[in-house]
Amino acid sequence: MRRRLLWRAFRARHALNPLSDRTDGISDGEVLLFVCLRNEALRLPYFMSHYRSLGVSHFLVVDNGSQDGSAEWMADQGDVSIWRTGRSYRAARFGMDWLGWLLMRHGHGHWCLTVDADELLVTPGMESLPRLTRRLEVAGRQAMGALMLDLLPEAPLGQGIYQPGEDPVQLLTHFDPGPFRARWQARHGNLWLQGGSRDRVFFAETPERAPTLNKLPLVRWNRRYAYLNSTHSLLPARLNALYSGPEGDDPSGVLLHTKFLPDSPGRAREERSRREHFGAPEDFDDYYRAVAAGAQMLSPASLRYESPEQLEYLGLMQALKLP
Repeated sequence: MRRRLLWRAFRARHALNPLSDRTDGISDGEVLLFVCLRNEALRLPYFMSHYRSLGVSHFLVVDNGSQDGSAEWMADQGDVSIWRTGRSYRAARFGMDWLGWLLMRHGHGHWCLTVDADELLVTPGMESLPRLTRRLEVAGRQAMGALMLDLLPEAPLGQGIYQPGEDPVQLLTHFDPGPFRARWQARHGNLWLQGGSRDRVFFAETPERAPTLNKLPLVRWNRRYAYLNSTHSLLPARLNALYSGPEGDDPSGVLLHTKFLPDSPGRAREERSRREHFGAPEDFDDYYRAVAAGAQMLSPASLRYESPEQLEYLGLMQALKLP
């Protein structure tokens, strides 16, 4: 399976058209970020600021047909290389074939962070990624996992005003600290973690369809590696054992998920019509309708987000402990 995925990624290079390729400037030891996006102009200014502050040196971006100026804006950034494609996101394994080629071509030997444009990584102590990855290497760890944690607005979805460059936490003020349920998948030894707010609000009757919340976004990449299911699982399968979820002891972070900014109802309508985001899109029509209608996400159990230290205190991420 890994050879097949690598072959798909190798072939996917033909779908990518460079808009601005600055990869010749990448130096040994730099932390790289890989992202596939579409129409994310609202989130990109803060996204870039956040990851630059963490020490990302270069951003490798696939733009999948943006019409809001995202590609042009990113192409003007001096630390960005960007490729365009109009091909099907779903047919490219939800973008992972395209990113797989860029990881193969440019990520080998680097610590690589692969995220979505609505995900903001926080870690215990918020140390820089270059320092964190050096400590992970000392500990003999090749990857670090993370819980994807939905940030929630107090008002129903679609309300409020958010300006590009603002901290999304000013508007997405709350989160569900759980409950989560986890089990291990026998075939590839990967975690399957579900629960949280989207499970509670949208999938109470069909919990098996709730989003998968475990990810392995930060990896010291080797050209022989391949993401299997988005960044939820990885091959070789031994790497999946490096994250055991919020109940485990493995060093980990949290991906603050900013999906529910005021543009979320409009994006839900668009995603429902495009049918590009799920293997069986028709199974998620009720979810799209609820988001588009402006669902209320908050519950009495939701907590106000305060800091990464709060998430560590709650056990949602774990600090790296060296002997």
